[in-house]
Amino acid sequence: MSGVNISQAVGRRKCAVARVYMRNGNGQISINGKKCEDYFKDSLFIYIVNQPIEACNFAGKYDFVVNVKGGGLSGQAGAVRHAIARALLSSDETLKDVLHKQGFLTRDSRMVERKKYGQRGARRRFQFSKR
Repeated sequence: MSGVNISQAVGRRKCAVARVYMRNGNGQISINGKKCEDYFKDSLFIYIVNQPIEACNFAGKYDFVVNVKGGGLSGQAGAVRHAIARALLSSDETLKDVLHKQGFLTRDSRMVERKKYGQRGARRRFQFSKR
């Protein structure tokens, strides 16, 4: 993929961070050097990544080169979606209404709750014994 970067953006979800470089092209998405279909085997994650592109009717117009790290596949897919939406917005400000209404510009702040001491998990406690 060659060409000049039109825009770049960072997206986050859970512990995952994605950097996206947007270029003129024919709609290819490269994630960590692999095709999107090879990186995300699950069709749900591929659908999540493509959501902002389809919402703006830009399928086949731009190429996206993505570097993503941290978290699991679900968090990484959400981070890539967030970054792609931000990159589209920085290239064209008129897309803000479309992207914001569908929630692609909002960083999903839900994180895994930490495990507390003296408990089995974040909220699960050991079984109480009266006697």
